[in-house]
Amino acid sequence: MKFKFAHNNLNVLDLDKSLAFYKQALQLEETRRKEMPDFTLVFLGDGHTPHKLELTWLKDRKEPYNLGDNEIHLAFTVDDFEKAHELHKAMGCICYENQAMGIYFIVDPDGYWLEIIPESR
Repeated sequence: MKFKFAHNNLNVLDLDKSLAFYKQALQLEETRRKEMPDFTLVFLGDGHTPHKLELTWLKDRKEPYNLGDNEIHLAFTVDDFEKAHELHKAMGCICYENQAMGIYFIVDPDGYWLEIIPESR
């Protein structure tokens, strides 16, 4: 028996805002969408790996999600760390930097943290 990662899921409050953020901040593109009466699932891919990020939009949800201590995050490597840092700084989405480790985190519109790691690390 073999298991493989398929996708990670994040619930989002404003699907259009989240899609715009993930496209601008991480160059993720929509690869698949499933429309249902009460919710929409949108799968995003990086064009390099088979792994997907699934955004779930519950259409009647009006309150922000309670992320608790938000100790869970997704990590992305980038080939041009300095350029990525400049982009994210201009977007105003950097929420934490650990210069000793050579990484930083950005935050999406719903408060999820995303770790940015230099590819050469």
